[in-house]
Amino acid sequence: MAENVSTLLNALKHDQVIPDVIPKSFAPSVLFSIVYPGVETGLGKEILRNHTLPEPTIKLLSGAGEGAGDKSFTLVLTDPDAPSRADPKFGEWRHWVVTGVKLSEANENVKLTSAAATPYEPPAPPAGTGLHRYVFLLFEEPVSFSIPKGAIEHVAALKDRRSWNAQAFAEKYGLKLVGANFFVTQSQV
Repeated sequence: MAENVSTLLNALKHDQVIPDVIPKSFAPSVLFSIVYPGVETGLGKEILRNHTLPEPTIKLLSGAGEGAGDKSFTLVLTDPDAPSRADPKFGEWRHWVVTGVKLSEANENVKLTSAAATPYEPPAPPAGTGLHRYVFLLFEEPVSFSIPKGAIEHVAALKDRRSWNAQAFAEKYGLKLVGANFFVTQSQV
């Protein structure tokens, strides 16, 4: 998985996650992989869509650092390629938003103790649209952070998940991007 920061940044740039989703100034301080039952993924690796149906876990690889247990984080899963990479008119598609995440020790799964603001919606790229990038973003939260009840992130209807912007969300709430990873998948039809 992400052995070091430069490997991660190279993968993010290679598949244009930087700059399409993540700003060019991104300097990751937390490295993690994405774990679905039976498959650990990240760094742009292609996986079968049927592996992504259950909610994943996040495996911390490095970077939490001292005092991380006192901090909370927000985890986001977004698809910038909705309905396709060639025509991303509905991107970013908001697949998952979880707040209040506490980081664990390296090589352990991160514990998601809070209910998701946006419940997990597995990838469902339409047939014939090619590979989609599914981007996981980890943001450090400011003290006493919460998403207000009326915010769009609490709306789970599919039509309300499209045309979302993770960076605008982060700026609105004062979140600091500290980690990212991604995989690609496509329709199996």
